[in-house]
Amino acid sequence: MIGVVDVGGGLRGIYGAGVLDYCLDNGIQFHYCIGVSAGSANIAAYLAKQRGRNYRYYAEYSFRKEYMSTRNFFRKGSYIDLEYVYGTLAKADGEDPLNYTEIQKSSSQIRVVATNALTGKPLYFDNKAILQDDYHVLMASSCIPLVCRPFMVDGIPCYDGGLSDPVPIQKAFDDGCDKVVVILTKPQNLLRKAKNDAIPARLLRKTYPKAAHALKMRYKTYNDGVALAEKYAKEDKALIVAPDTCCGMNTLTKNKACMDRMYQKGLKDGVKILDFLAYTE
Repeated sequence: MIGVVDVGGGLRGIYGAGVLDYCLDNGIQFHYCIGVSAGSANIAAYLAKQRGRNYRYYAEYSFRKEYMSTRNFFRKGSYIDLEYVYGTLAKADGEDPLNYTEIQKSSSQIRVVATNALTGKPLYFDNKAILQDDYHVLMASSCIPLVCRPFMVDGIPCYDGGLSDPVPIQKAFDDGCDKVVVILTKPQNLLRKAKNDAIPARLLRKTYPKAAHALKMRYKTYNDGVALAEKYAKEDKALIVAPDTCCGMNTLTKNKACMDRMYQKGLKDGVKILDFLAYTE
């Protein structure tokens, strides 16, 4: 079973959208697809066979105040309005709907990673959790602490899956994959630093202490996940697809030129998957 992991990374996720659009262009199919944060949205569009859809979400819609803005934060308590993204835009009667019928027809296994804010542990949602016009698990997976309020799924407050399992390659193998493609959205050798999440973790500690601990330790969890992917790659069980530069982007950088460069890099780097699968066969 061939799997793909898309780790997301906020608006840098446009790189993963480019990689998966290459896969659609070239008929590359994965039996198992697991996405984290923005990576879960990329996976959904890939399984819906909607080439270019997520490019529009990153490079066009994200510039709207309704999508992300300080206005949202003061009015709704969240900088990113996930209800707008996965409701107003993505529902069947929305401006740019997700083709749920195509997702439902797919034989691929789906996993969406979120973090239980009460325990700090990962939650893995499967195909059954994604329903027509009910994309709550995708919202939960993309719910960045402090940037967004926690999103409730079945009474459980959830945060971004990147807190607890940012590079879920082991989950893919545990679920039966023989080979796994891992899509990163920053250079493979760019390690995450502890200081990146120290202040946000401190601010989160009062309300969700275990989620705060997961956030504080995310640098290690991410770096360990990449190291594990590199180990599997040396054993010819995995392929890491990553940009050689972030093109000046961080998680919430709204810069059209940078986004376009990242997307084009993804389209170009996707050929590595074709080579990897040909070698596998």
